[in-house]
Amino acid sequence: MGRILDAMRGPPLGISIIRTIRGRDWSLKTYRYVVLLVTFIAYTCYHASRKPSSIVKSVLDPDPKKANGVIMRPWPIGEFFVKRDYELVESGMNRVRSEGWAPFNGTDGTWKLGEIDVAFLLCYAIGMYVAGHLGDTLDLRLFLTTGMIGSGIFVGLFGMGYFWDIHWFWYYLVMQMVAGLFQATGWPSVVAVIGNWFGKRKRGLIMGVWNAHTSVGNITGSLLAASVLQYGWGWSFILPGAFIILGGIIVYLFLPAYPEDVGFPCPHGLSVTAETVPNDEEAQIRKGDGVEAQKNTTQRFASENRKSVGLLQACLIPGVIPFALCLFFAKLVAYTFLYWLPFYLSQTAIGGEYVSVKSAGNLSTLFDVGGIVGGILAGYISDKLKARATTAASFMYAAIPAMLLYRTYGNISMAVNIVLMMIAGLFVNGPYALITTAVSADLGTHSSLRGDARALATVTAIIDGTGSVGAALGPLLTGFLSTRGWDAVFVMLMVGALVAGLLLSRLVITELTERYSEHKSLTNGQHVLGAPASQPLLSDQS
Repeated sequence: MGRILDAMRGPPLGISIIRTIRGRDWSLKTYRYVVLLVTFIAYTCYHASRKPSSIVKSVLDPDPKKANGVIMRPWPIGEFFVKRDYELVESGMNRVRSEGWAPFNGTDGTWKLGEIDVAFLLCYAIGMYVAGHLGDTLDLRLFLTTGMIGSGIFVGLFGMGYFWDIHWFWYYLVMQMVAGLFQATGWPSVVAVIGNWFGKRKRGLIMGVWNAHTSVGNITGSLLAASVLQYGWGWSFILPGAFIILGGIIVYLFLPAYPEDVGFPCPHGLSVTAETVPNDEEAQIRKGDGVEAQKNTTQRFASENRKSVGLLQACLIPGVIPFALCLFFAKLVAYTFLYWLPFYLSQTAIGGEYVSVKSAGNLSTLFDVGGIVGGILAGYISDKLKARATTAASFMYAAIPAMLLYRTYGNISMAVNIVLMMIAGLFVNGPYALITTAVSADLGTHSSLRGDARALATVTAIIDGTGSVGAALGPLLTGFLSTRGWDAVFVMLMVGALVAGLLLSRLVITELTERYSEHKSLTNGQHVLGAPASQPLLSDQS
């Protein structure tokens, strides 16, 4: 069994074929680019497969979406910003049915669709804790492949309800719940893979750029689901389901989950620090006939020393609990915007005019654009300052006035609304992206683990799993509070952002104290080493 596992942990089949064709191997830098690309594709597929339910809601339950003769059609069908939509798309004998689809077209249809969303998110959150531990125990490439193919199957089975003419609510609920469990395999796995390959020096910036896959996946999923909607809403699930299955095949063929699987030493191993990898490592590894023996030794060493940690031990890593609780509130805010911003825009007069529900959905995507910039900016700043907690807390505090300004002045004009929405997206999604990527990877390779245990996936699961509970709670509370007015919703969001920042206070104080001590030590060292250097300062003062 051990030999079988070692064989499975070797180079992926696709990479082995490329090695044979080229006659030589890739460099470390090339492998890192490949890892970034494949994991980017993987999580793009995950998010794309989550979008169909939001796209077809207007078809499953169209009546509640009608207002003043306007019928919602899913983005990106039709013009981008229009005030009214009068008809659904038809194609031949197949028509997107305006009467809806039982059991979602009754008086409780909206509630049932909401139950499916909450069930998905709760199963996703619960599954995250289990998936994180399994990701540190099993081979990440195979684990990720299994999760993607399983997700694709159950997303497709949801869509098959259209072709099988199923009108049983529990069928759709179960499909979404199981899909949520498989979806939980994604985030801990991809963050762990990135953490395996990259040190901490530029991790924040790299992961900030890499985290754009979330928005790319949302847009891709919308395009795929809407492009086949006229042929029947079931295709809007089957196509994204096939898309993530294809992504799973790519992962299986081309993702080296661990550097040692392709002959490089792990940057978090016993003999290598987390910050750097020797500059001549490629020369040490890739020379002569002894290369395979050295690779095998590296793989055996890594396999023998990889051992997962338990949830309790991972929780005891300094910083895990504060960041997990912070993400609970950060995701509560972010996912409230994700699920409710289109509805808010359609119910708010912008420049004295109302936009259609479809156009509101298009407009809300600009919030994600601001979020992409925020993720990159937060990662870059945290790298420069070497202060993840301070950066995340600062962004959360800045999100409070940003949301207040958006609520107060966003209705002046479309231009003002767009600018303020993107600014709010920048500050809301910036810390969310930073915590779920760079912070999780940092803590998963914390020095307290002494390099002999794997906790990347487990730590990521604890942090993001806790955050996902907040992601389910925020939209649920918004549905209740919105009946009392949108001011109550925005008060909830601002309180959530404040609490998220305050939860990091202890870590912020620690970081600031360390920075001050380093600066003071550096200043004292300069004075000691070069006392005459202080004379120009004295002369300037005189």
